[in-house]
Amino acid sequence: MFARLALCSQLPSRTRRGHDVCAASIIIRTFSQAKFSLPRPHGKSFAHRSELKQAKRIVVKLGSAVVTRGDECGLALGRLASIVEQVAVLQNQGREMMIVTSGAVAFGKQRLRHEILLSQSVRQALHSGQNQLKEMSVPVLEARACAAAGQSGLMALYEAMFTQYSICTAQILVTNLDFHDEQKRRNLNSTLHELLRMNIVPIINTNDAVVPPPVPNSDLQGVNVISIKDNDSLAARLAVEMKADLLIALSDVQGLYDSPPGTDDAKLIDIFYPGDQQSVTYGTKSRVGIGGMEAKVKAALWALQGGTSVVIANGTDPKVTGHVITDIVEGKKVGTFFSEVKPAGPTVEQQTEMARHAGRTLASLLPEQREEIICCLAELLTERKEEILTANRKDMELASATGFLPQPLINRLSLSTSKLNSLAIGLRQLAVASRDSVGRVLRRTRVANNLELEQITVPIGVLLVIFESRPDCLPQVSALAIASGNALLLKGGKEASNTNKILHQLTQEALSIHGVSDAIQLVSTREEVEDLCRLDKMIDLIIPRGSSQLVRDIQRAAKGIPVLGHSEGVCHVYIDADASIDKALDIVKDSKCDYPAACNAMETLLIHRDLLRTPMFDQIIDMLRQEHVKIHAGPRFASYLTFSPSEVKSLRTEYGDLECCIEVVDGMQDAVDHIHKYGSSHTDVIVTENEETAEQFLQQVDSACVFWNASSRFADGYRFGLGAEVGISTARIHARGPVGLEGLLTTKWVLRGEGQTVSDFSEQGSMKYLHENIPVPQGGFR
Repeated sequence: MFARLALCSQLPSRTRRGHDVCAASIIIRTFSQAKFSLPRPHGKSFAHRSELKQAKRIVVKLGSAVVTRGDECGLALGRLASIVEQVAVLQNQGREMMIVTSGAVAFGKQRLRHEILLSQSVRQALHSGQNQLKEMSVPVLEARACAAAGQSGLMALYEAMFTQYSICTAQILVTNLDFHDEQKRRNLNSTLHELLRMNIVPIINTNDAVVPPPVPNSDLQGVNVISIKDNDSLAARLAVEMKADLLIALSDVQGLYDSPPGTDDAKLIDIFYPGDQQSVTYGTKSRVGIGGMEAKVKAALWALQGGTSVVIANGTDPKVTGHVITDIVEGKKVGTFFSEVKPAGPTVEQQTEMARHAGRTLASLLPEQREEIICCLAELLTERKEEILTANRKDMELASATGFLPQPLINRLSLSTSKLNSLAIGLRQLAVASRDSVGRVLRRTRVANNLELEQITVPIGVLLVIFESRPDCLPQVSALAIASGNALLLKGGKEASNTNKILHQLTQEALSIHGVSDAIQLVSTREEVEDLCRLDKMIDLIIPRGSSQLVRDIQRAAKGIPVLGHSEGVCHVYIDADASIDKALDIVKDSKCDYPAACNAMETLLIHRDLLRTPMFDQIIDMLRQEHVKIHAGPRFASYLTFSPSEVKSLRTEYGDLECCIEVVDGMQDAVDHIHKYGSSHTDVIVTENEETAEQFLQQVDSACVFWNASSRFADGYRFGLGAEVGISTARIHARGPVGLEGLLTTKWVLRGEGQTVSDFSEQGSMKYLHENIPVPQGGFR
């Protein structure tokens, strides 16, 4: 890299600006071209969005609504600038970018209106002799004249914008004849290939100044025949002619809907397949375009048939305009992706709908029926343990062979007979608890005579649980969803795919005894986590189970869906001056060494300063060394030592391994302050024989779990008697700590009356509010 930079610095400078820009862009291309050095064989489009990252030659079509301002007079400069920036980023990655643009008519209309108004104002001022001008009307401007007046300005604008990124542009104006006359078509093809070879971005437009009106029903008659009647058909024809990998068509809608956008129940189509045209009802054309969505779909299918992948997306939404093109190329779920390969199973949207529908049936089952399903799943875990362990061994072997997984994740991936037995025991506990879940009456109030109100527990809806490595999470979470009557979407890591598959099959087998097998779905398609987090109209709650990085990523991605989880597990154990040496040794050892990859493992050991250089301190250090725990010194602890362990980089570190930080504090209050400053509100422990000190610690520490003389590893739903957990929440609303059955329920209010109205309770009304609490019967179920 440094040699290349040195070489570039010695290149002779060019005096002409255009040559300088071209030279700079060619140099930039040499750095990033290695990614795309081998061109993809053309003739077959990409089957999945994730493959769009491989696209080397890309056509970006900018519709009139994208380029034009809302008043249809002039260009939307902000949108255009962000689009140019994205194209420049991709070009400088080594991709070959082409732009098919509208906008000449709008730009020309703005210029001609300005000239006409200026001319009229001068004439009226001369004839009237007055300073105040009469109202002036602007004549209707002919589109061809506007295009002729605007094209040069449009290109000048593109050139100025791309120059900021050291990229040169070239203008290409075409008509139908340029594609249908063989000699002209070869000339056009040769010109475009030469421009791309020189790393220049061709900007193509129909020659609207001379183009004849479109002939009805003359386009899209076959792969070799397409009428250039609008920029949609031009972009499709050009993409196929140039063997482009991807055509991105930007318009003023999010993509293709099954019915006109804005109508009731209109749904955005994520992936469109040839043959799906009958399932779509088209609406009107855009405010300024001459094509419309039906023309876009026809052009997209034509390009797809010619071997070019297509995405139709929104280029006008200010929330996404600045990254819509790069998001598409990164394979994110943006707009409508056209694919010739239908997946073998349902899409994730279809899976979510299936889960919601079956989940409502699950919620309506009798408590005994849900209990029966969970007990059946517990039995299957032990009866079919050999199948499960065989699948798990496959995953373990693959994980070890690749070498990509760190050891803590490999530990989480492993299953054993004892783990399955513990799972089954927990599920049976949960089955009993499920009797008192959905439909429990929490409160009854007599609002007025013959008007009673109940608050009852109900499921949340559709849960999305995303988990890494730990396949034992699948039956736990499934059992909790069954007990609480929630539909469930599961997204596991590919490292546990074999184990997850067999566990999901057993879960569906248990659900099938009451006909609700679709209530729990395993997402096995290529859906990215970020794409799942965008299903805000279908998913009600996301629960991440995995690393702190996974949780943070999901919290950032899920802008419209609540996320229940903890960002980190920075757990503390504080050894007080009045601690028992035996208890301290056992608790520290268990908290750190029992399962260091767990989120409830100790990461920081706080020691009262009076314990330094005492036998208790020496024994704790010796025990940690015998357990092969790598010690990092906090700043205060390091200051007490001549030769200290490596000083900690951050007191907020979650090691997830046989590592921990040791820090010195002045006392209980100092420990509490340290925990509040550096902790993650997960689990914190005090070891002391002083009851008053312990109670102050328990009251003051604001964490989900706070323990006295007990290992931090007790922070677990099974150990708390919840049967299982979907995770530990450090949130301060809805659910906190280990989240079991109660955390997956919400409430609704049911009012029973006899025709009462609010006006009955006004000052002039005949009724008065009572608001009397009514005792809830034992069991409390409706």
